[in-house]
Amino acid sequence: MNIDYEFLYAFSKDILNLDRTIRWMGIANNFGVLLNVEHREGLIPVLTEEENEEYASSTITRHKTRIKFESKIGKLIYALAKYQKLNRVTIPINENYFLLIALDAEVKDFDSIIMEKIIPLIKKEKHNFGNSHTIDHE
Repeated sequence: MNIDYEFLYAFSKDILNLDRTIRWMGIANNFGVLLNVEHREGLIPVLTEEENEEYASSTITRHKTRIKFESKIGKLIYALAKYQKLNRVTIPINENYFLLIALDAEVKDFDSIIMEKIIPLIKKEKHNFGNSHTIDHE
């Protein structure tokens, strides 16, 4: 599960630049450890670094509970939680890495941002995340 941290940094910046409504992003491994975190320039993050680490850990744990039902409902493409202050998105990159994103609360077209901007970039760069089984985001 070795990954190039220069790639992670560049990939993170590319994710942030996809849409002005992306507030924050993190890349976590399958143990829930954040490998890189970036936020929109000038933004004061809602959560502290420690809270983001706890969020990542609980998000990956929650994802693992969903795997039990994949044979019946299919693999997760993305999960969205809508809060008063922001929207949180979890996108599995492959079985070892996850993209965690926070979008502005007023975003209404989150599906098009995810499916037309974020997932195509993941597909383009998936080879940089190792040889693990990749998620079919169709």
